[in-house]
Amino acid sequence: MPKEAHVNILDGCDESRDLDSIALGRICIDINPVDFYKKWGDCETFKKYVGGSPANTAVGMARLGKKVGFIGCVSDDQLGDFCLDVFRSEGIDTSSIVRARHGESLGLAFTEILSETESRLVMYRDHVADLQLEMSDISAKYISRAKILIVSGTALAARPSREAALKALELAKQTNTVIVFDIDYRPYTWKSVEEVSLYYAIAARYAQIIMGSREEFDLTDGVADSQRSDDSIADFWFKEQAQVVIIKHGSAGSHAFVCDGRSYLVKPFPVRVVKSFGGGDGYSSAFLSGLLDGLTIPECLELGSASAAYSVSSHGISTDMCTMSTLRTFITEKKARHGEVVSLLRS
Repeated sequence: MPKEAHVNILDGCDESRDLDSIALGRICIDINPVDFYKKWGDCETFKKYVGGSPANTAVGMARLGKKVGFIGCVSDDQLGDFCLDVFRSEGIDTSSIVRARHGESLGLAFTEILSETESRLVMYRDHVADLQLEMSDISAKYISRAKILIVSGTALAARPSREAALKALELAKQTNTVIVFDIDYRPYTWKSVEEVSLYYAIAARYAQIIMGSREEFDLTDGVADSQRSDDSIADFWFKEQAQVVIIKHGSAGSHAFVCDGRSYLVKPFPVRVVKSFGGGDGYSSAFLSGLLDGLTIPECLELGSASAAYSVSSHGISTDMCTMSTLRTFITEKKARHGEVVSLLRS
């Protein structure tokens, strides 16, 4: 692994803050087939999980020993109770999770796992609770308790959640809270590509760390150009507030860029893949936990790659997030067999 100096992103953070991170956005229910590698209609047994990218990331960071809070809205029924119970069992602070005020339901994601590389989702996202988060639910006092705020792009898809997320970004800026923008594009709920690009660009301009797939960055920039390099995308956002830009390429790995000119290629750890989704949430939770622990960027990227591999090799996402000791053992064993996964491209 490349030996590098420690990154300075969290320098200046008030160490007295009692939360390492607060995630904002989607909490839903994932329903995965237990008898997978079949068409959905041929499956007979299913298992439920708390889902949604920010929820998965929050659970992942809690499993890695971080003190985590959450800002969100859940349904005022048994499904909402289930989500809150899971969060509390993981030690996640739920004091800023509100209940839907007008009977909105929790979002549901029915997954179809056809093969190791092919999965599909059927989403129920009309009148969902997570998009009912209101500006009055956002507190500067709560945000100022955390070292970092993680905002999911899905929270920007509709009102009133959109305005609530933008308020949170502004308050994080005012309270010197490091902002992470996880682009997290889901086509449902959005009305147009132009709308996506507008609000994603607004959010990305607040962020010190931006994470997403190449397709998500193209949407954020409003430019879908296969000839454009990842370097040029990163350089564009470095001219704003960004200090770290991570561009994911699925099974091909990811590119990570730091504003001081360093860039890295991050390869996936070889595993037997069970499903093709969930890796990004594992990646985010471990990478950010590494930063909070004061690790170097290559060390953080290694953790992220390991957690992503662990996620895609398991049936669930949130319930199968692992501890730091499990990740360390996984990394040691895999590197002994396959070598390094992080390489320096540019310094």
